[in-house]
Amino acid sequence: MPDREPNIVTSGLSRRFTQDAVTVEVHICRLETDAVWTLEVVNPKGTSIVWDDLFPSDDAANEEFLRTVAEEGMAAFLDSAKVVPFRR
Repeated sequence: MPDREPNIVTSGLSRRFTQDAVTVEVHICRLETDAVWTLEVVNPKGTSIVWDDLFPSDDAANEEFLRTVAEEGMAAFLDSAKVVPFRR
């Protein structure tokens, strides 16, 4: 019998977040077999921003999201010149 893929655990801190008329989806999750959490923010155009760093807790991931909003504002999540599109 092949090994099954681990389930994804979604934090209760995952949510829609609105500030300055910009709404993003905040996804904080981990694999059931891992102890570390990932942070992803999806903007209104569907662009996904994923942190390279992993977090020891969902609280730590949420704190990083809130720190980014406080320091850089919601514009940090909007598509801009620094987004490099993939070739199609």
